[in-house]
Amino acid sequence: MATTKSFESALQKLEDSVDQLESGELSLDQSLKVFAAGIKQADICRRSLQDIELRVEQLLQQDDGSFQRKPLNDE
Repeated sequence: MATTKSFESALQKLEDSVDQLESGELSLDQSLKVFAAGIKQADICRRSLQDIELRVEQLLQQDDGSFQRKPLNDE
């Protein structure tokens, strides 16, 4: 699933950015660049999660337009 791969990749890059920023070893300019890259990765993660949420809602939507809520582990 492409969304999962892009989410996982973006999340890993975001975690790497956080690690770099927390290390305290970057210059102010480098920190700003890493921060900006992290913001882009966070946005990719957010959009991926929104897409997944929409798909789940569509799967749970009933014929009358209402939504049936079920726990994720309920089969």
